[in-house]
Amino acid sequence: MLFFEAVRMALNTIRVQKLKSFFTALGVCIGVMFLITVVSIVDGMGRYMETELVGKLIAVNSFELRYRPNFGAGEMNRAAQQEFNRRPRLLESDVEPVAEALGEGSLWAMYSTDQLKVESPFSRPRSATITAIDGQYFEIKKLDVTVGRRFTAAELSTGASVVILGPDLVKRLFPTVAPVDRQIKLGGKMYTVVGVGESLGSAFGMSFDNYVYAPFRSPVHRLLNKQPHVIDGMIIQVPVADMLADGQERVRTIMRARHQLHPAQKDDFTIETSDTALEFWNKIKQYLILAGVALPAIGLVVGAIVIMNIMLVAVAERTHEIGIRKAMGAKRRDILMQFLIESATLSTFGAAMGIALGALFALLIRSTTPMPTYVAPWSIMVGVLIGAGVGIISGVYPASRASLLDPVAALRQE
Repeated sequence: MLFFEAVRMALNTIRVQKLKSFFTALGVCIGVMFLITVVSIVDGMGRYMETELVGKLIAVNSFELRYRPNFGAGEMNRAAQQEFNRRPRLLESDVEPVAEALGEGSLWAMYSTDQLKVESPFSRPRSATITAIDGQYFEIKKLDVTVGRRFTAAELSTGASVVILGPDLVKRLFPTVAPVDRQIKLGGKMYTVVGVGESLGSAFGMSFDNYVYAPFRSPVHRLLNKQPHVIDGMIIQVPVADMLADGQERVRTIMRARHQLHPAQKDDFTIETSDTALEFWNKIKQYLILAGVALPAIGLVVGAIVIMNIMLVAVAERTHEIGIRKAMGAKRRDILMQFLIESATLSTFGAAMGIALGALFALLIRSTTPMPTYVAPWSIMVGVLIGAGVGIISGVYPASRASLLDPVAALRQE
């Protein structure tokens, strides 16, 4: 029997027996639907983490020097926490030696950050992320202002009491008036707003636009770090990705020398890249993938059992037809292929329904929740292959029984 003829017969059976075919394919449909939905969530979150979230936290072709990791700290055990607490803090005096060791074309910036209350004459106090900066912070982050201006070199060097606000904070502190050249209060001191920064977007419903930037040497840095001359971190950006490893090694060499570490001693500081930042996500991703495999597997097993039972019933109902075909010269492999193709077609039909429903659920999740989803083309192909594979596996036994029927006994069957 020709392949396409067998597919045509299977599709005709689906058309004639719509309800029966639907419930037969339902198990495969549910399994593939879960697969597409979970994969779209995991893939969407992965893309978001790599291209959006981490891209906003760590700039392209850059790495951060910190005294302890900035990501995944919540998963560290108590011993690791104690070890980090014993580490020496980074100092302002570390910045110049590190900056001098960098290759040509590299940029650097130092910063300290924390959550503080901000006040204005037009609003009640608001909590915001306050970051004191110096160096080429805005150039590295590719952050500009939409209203007003950036800090001047003189304001950064002298520590002028000026700030740049995020757009969300502007809406809360200055709901009815223009913010530029007006004042806000931080830690009891007044600061003049010189600009409104660009939007950094949001992640999982959390906005990144509730920020305040101030020159590092302005009075606010004493609120961010209680110890004098301490900084939270330093950002280094190299011109091209190929220079990342060399830049990290230069910084590591300088810091080990400044901390007087012996060759056998571990680093007492942390150098983080975007790959480091994604480590905690990759751990979560493993559990999500396990769930994404386990849930569809249950539906697929149920679907395979149902398809096998339906095909066994089909073999019993069509025993006379099988006897006629064998009497007319059909070989065993022809009967085997006919039922295998019918089973695979029925299962693929269920997989197609599952793919459509899974894509619909992914779209619904993306439009109604902060969770990003992305239906990858490869997941659709996997869904189709799984559907066909389940049909072939579940159809082997019924097809084998059909091909082994004795033509004489089959012709006698009514």
